[in-house]
Amino acid sequence: MSAPIPNVTLPTGISVPALGQGTWNMGEKASQATREIESLRAGLDLGMTLIDTAEMYAEGGAEKIVGEAIRDRRDEVYLVSKVYPWNASRKGTIEACESSLSRMGTDRIDLYLLHWRGSHPLAETVEAFETLKAEGKIGAWGVSNFDVEDMEELLAVPSGGNVAANQVLYNLSRRGVEFDLLPWCQERNIPIMAYSPIEQGRIVHHPEIIRIAKANQATPAQLALAFLLERDGVIAIPKTSSAARVAENRDAVSLDISDEDWAALDAAFPPPARKKPLAML
Repeated sequence: MSAPIPNVTLPTGISVPALGQGTWNMGEKASQATREIESLRAGLDLGMTLIDTAEMYAEGGAEKIVGEAIRDRRDEVYLVSKVYPWNASRKGTIEACESSLSRMGTDRIDLYLLHWRGSHPLAETVEAFETLKAEGKIGAWGVSNFDVEDMEELLAVPSGGNVAANQVLYNLSRRGVEFDLLPWCQERNIPIMAYSPIEQGRIVHHPEIIRIAKANQATPAQLALAFLLERDGVIAIPKTSSAARVAENRDAVSLDISDEDWAALDAAFPPPARKKPLAML
């Protein structure tokens, strides 16, 4: 029996699983739709009830996949989506949200994120987010790909302190956020959502990850996820279209990595000693 999935509590007081499901690259091929829907539903069955998507992914195609996956199961799901930066004017944000709701066949998005910074003033985007929240179309809002300076600027605008999460690229091979952004968010109880937690599969071939995973009777992907699950206030959102891989990801919560193995991972993937530009994919 797998260990329970740990929870992360958002500033709104809502707790969500620290291990969810991503959908980047879903919805691009009609031939894969059934498989993608089934993998998301398998994740729901295993308690991975946070699903992350965006209007950018397959230009709305991923949201349609999500809509099919959560049909008749909406109340089980903590649903996250994102608005393009060029749509993030006051009017554009509201229209983009309504389009996302339509594609997913739901009346609410639980967490709505600004995908990355664009030319529209943050105050305007936040105003739109707060309007959507007041109307019940979103439960909370947050940002993605924001570094410390961006977050400080955000908190300075009216209602900017209501930010509920920051989604960034974070995994064993991309640890730059640990220097300042992660502790900054942890101090303010703003969860970090780690996208591409397995570096889109690239880091699973690293010899040290393979060695340590074998020593723990685990897969390299599970070890990469366990690294993030060990961090306070971090939510990992791996993407897979395989129900078997979903089950593999779910079992990452059961790993108990020794201090010696953590030290070996730090040696292979050193934490940052100085400020680095925020990594993005």
